[in-house]
Formats: sequence, C-alpha cells, structure tokens
Amino acid sequence: MASQSATATGGAVSQRSSIAASAGLGVLAAAIGYLTSYVLIAGEVRDTFGGDVAEWKGVAWYVYNAHMVDIETSGSFGSFGGSDTVNLIAESSSTSATALYVIPPLVLLGTGAMLAIRFDAADIGEAVAVGAPVTIGYAVVVGLGALVAESSGEGAIFGIEISGSAAPALGPAVVLAGVLYPLVFATAGAVLAAVLDGR
Repeated sequence: MASQSATATGGAVSQRSSIAASAGLGVLAAAIGYLTSYVLIAGEVRDTFGGDVAEWKGVAWYVYNAHMVDIETSGSFGSFGGSDTVNLIAESSSTSATALYVIPPLVLLGTGAMLAIRFDAADIGEAVAVGAPVTIGYAVVVGLGALVAESSGEGAIFGIEISGSAAPALGPAVVLAGVLYPLVFATAGAVLAAVLDGR
C-alpha cells in the first residue's frame, strides 16, 4: 500500500514536471522563432521603417504576420481618423519575408518532438500530454509581445493635431498565434516523434 502511494506521488510529480518543462519550452520556442526571424528580416525592417519604428518592434510585426495575425493601424488628422490592417509579409517582395511563414510551425514541431523524446512518450496520449502544454508558455510570450509591440506617435502640423499607432491585433494574436499554433504544431511534433519512435 505504501509503495502504491509512493508511485502515485511520483507520477504526479513527473506529470507536473513535464507540464512545467513543456511550458518553459513554449517560452523558449517563441524566443527562438523571434530571433530566427530577426536574423532574416531585420534589414528589411530598417529599410521599410527607417528610424520611425524601433527595429525590434518592426521585427515583431513580421513575426505576428508569420502567424497569420494582421497589424492594426490607426491614425487621426485633426477631427478625421481611420484604421486599417496590414500584412507586411504579403506586401514584401523579399523571399526572406516569405520564409518567415515556415518558422513558427518548424520551431513548434521541433519543440514537440524534443519533448516527446525527452519524456519517452510511448503513445499518442502521452505525446499529447507533453506537447499540448507548450501552449502555456507560448501564449504568455505572444500575448505580452502583442502589447509591448505597439508603436505610436503624435505631433502637430500647422496647429492641427496628428497621431497614429500600429500594433498586432490582440485577439487574433492571443487566440491564433498564442494558442492554436502551439496547440496544433507542438502537439503534432510530439505525436509524430512518439509514433516514429514506436515503430
């Protein structure tokens, strides 16, 4: 009876450890995706925005676009104003920009596969259990990133106030980029690794 209790406690600790590790790797996966994108697109960001937008924010906008999240822009000139959405990757003619679309899926597939191998996932259920929690860390980074990547400015021309802002669309950033991407791709990577390892 004591050994059964110890086994149950060990299983609970192991499960908590795998969830914590998966969430931590979700944070790492988001960072790796951003840094890889930075290497590929920083030059285009400098050319496109000059000094008007912080380079790291411009790169972040491309990263959100790579997750199919548009950038929302708004501006006003006196009493007139408007808003629009933009996809910087779609408007770019650079192959480096187009390549950004494959970075999030590849990083997340690799993360899920690594977790399945690390925790020796023996079947699809165990693979899902170690792959899905990647979403926790990834969603936190992506959600916070959408908030801090906002850029705004204001000024006056001939006494008329002008202002503008641009930021990733928050709802799609959290739901699509933060939850669906890691849930689908990290879990798929873990399942693929478990299935291939079981052959």
